Amino acid sequence: MKYAIIAAGEGSRLSQEGVKEPKPLVKVHGECLIDRLMRIFMNHDAEEIVVICNDLTSLVSTHLNDIQENGLCGKRVSLRYVVKSTPSSMHSFYEISRFLADSPFVLTTVDTIFHEDEFGDYLRAFHEQVNEIDGLMAVTDYVEDEKPLYIGTDDDLNITGFYDEDHHCQYISGGIYGLTPLALHTLHRCMERGESRMRNFQRGLKTDGLRLKAFPFSKILDIDHASDILVANEFLKGNTIGTKEISHIGG
Repeated sequence: MKYAIIAAGEGSRLSQEGVKEPKPLVKVHGECLIDRLMRIFMNHDAEEIVVICNDLTSLVSTHLNDIQENGLCGKRVSLRYVVKSTPSSMHSFYEISRFLADSPFVLTTVDTIFHEDEFGDYLRAFHEQVNEIDGLMAVTDYVEDEKPLYIGTDDDLNITGFYDEDHHCQYISGGIYGLTPLALHTLHRCMERGESRMRNFQRGLKTDGLRLKAFPFSKILDIDHASDILVANEFLKGNTIGTKEISHIGG
């Protein structure tokens, strides 16, 4: 299985809130975000990991070069990375899509936080269904995102639509996409139409008639604000904490 990580965002909100590190190097539960994802992918038989980072700072590309040369956690990593700033996550996906055209792959953004055991279940489901579907999308009923993408599903977890507003949907997107190379044709058509944002790509998959299913996770978090780092730490420790509780911590 190939894995891909979009790590090209500027992380401007984090820097405005006093976080000095670029987002991929922010530490959660003792690991840089990008290292955590790569370690998890390696634990699940990564054939190759493809990463895109921006060219605004050399810190991330230098870190990736070190991993490429010296490995991660004492293990060699089959890592390919692209250094380029892009206007959106969909554009970042497009820049690395040429490396994903020969087999099914799993794509996510660098700040996606989930429990590894649930990710393992997700991968097993993708492997089992990959000859019957074109995409397996991670979803969650835990809504903390400021602008979630709501996902409509039927009783068999077939995806029926993607919505900016709640249409009585049980789930929102978790930002983990298991896809076959057929999805790249949709990506290229979206780019040709001048579209952007991953949610528009997902809508394009439905428009093009691809077979998409949802796979529920208990919680999937992302890191947009400094406070999200604390929430993610507690989540990975197994503690329950919400953003509304943070102001009460430490008095």
